Amino acid sequence: MNKILIENKEIIPSKVFCIGRNYTEHIAELNNETPDEMVFFIKPNSAISDTLVFPKGNESCHYEAEISFVIEQNKITAVGFGLDLTLREVQSKLKGKGLPWERAKSFDKAAVFSEFKAFEGDINELQVQLFINDELKQDGNVSMMINKPNDIIKEANTFLSFEDGDIIMSGTPKGVGKFEIGDKFIGKILYKNEVLIQKEFIAS
Repeated sequence: MNKILIENKEIIPSKVFCIGRNYTEHIAELNNETPDEMVFFIKPNSAISDTLVFPKGNESCHYEAEISFVIEQNKITAVGFGLDLTLREVQSKLKGKGLPWERAKSFDKAAVFSEFKAFEGDINELQVQLFINDELKQDGNVSMMINKPNDIIKEANTFLSFEDGDIIMSGTPKGVGKFEIGDKFIGKILYKNEVLIQKEFIAS
């Protein structure tokens, strides 16, 4: 089973719970409709990785930077930087046929994370930034989310339970796109405009 680190302690999440279409400008850039209710999908433990690997045989893999949370006793206890890797062309074909997204979202190493830090502050003060080859590509914060993290947990609990150590990926701001092997990613989580977490990945 794949693991994450919280303050250098190894944790095994049972799943990664993701919300889609949670930033208005990201919905617009993909020409999607704003949903009437929250859109969820799940990545299995096998998708968890601490390295950024371009999936073989796919020309259109997109990065999506996200503020990610660890859940314990149904509450947020830690925060980290996450990348939701998406096979965009595959996803578009599946959506066009009204089929599930797993082939596009749940492949091995499709959920890339930094280390996580214990967190007890104001969730509304969190921000995510992604730089690729030193160029700022994505920048968003909790205030821009359509559905806030604690509301996501509440809605999720209407149909499933979280195990301690599970991860929530809270959606991506605008600026998603393709990447190539060799690209340098720097992901940041900021709290009150100060860097809380910074992680560098080289796409391989």
